Amino acid sequence: MSSAIFPGSFDPVTNGHFDIIERAAKIFDRLVVGVFNNIRKQSFLPVQVRVKAIKEAVADIENVEVVSFDGLLADYMIDNDIQVIVRGLRSVTDFEYEQGQAQIIKSIHHDLDTFFMLTKPELSYISSSVVREVHNFGGDISTLVPESVLIAIEHFNNK
Repeated sequence: MSSAIFPGSFDPVTNGHFDIIERAAKIFDRLVVGVFNNIRKQSFLPVQVRVKAIKEAVADIENVEVVSFDGLLADYMIDNDIQVIVRGLRSVTDFEYEQGQAQIIKSIHHDLDTFFMLTKPELSYISSSVVREVHNFGGDISTLVPESVLIAIEHFNNK
């Protein structure tokens, strides 16, 4: 059984992320969406809210599970019998960053691999930071995120 993880802060998850999830789920027998709290950034949504919204967005995809985790990605993968990291690429800049990350992990854990997927051109402009910025200025983000994420953002920010 092939298992992969699509890790990220997903703050919030976007339609670009969701596209990678859908496509990767067709390639791997088991896909784990691993949500982590990026300690280098102020979070937009709490991890628990992100996990819940993503679970709702992927509810119809049987082989996808959504978890949160702390610590090193490679350790989580080894502890959970996951062999492959899935990474979505929007640009050359993304590739250069992700290539370095993949090489570091590979040099430490030879059995772990990274699988790169190019984003669809029509989604390549969408990023979590763009969604946050548009939302913070009162713009419409309904075409940028799955419906469950839009609901979570509206609910969380109206508290």
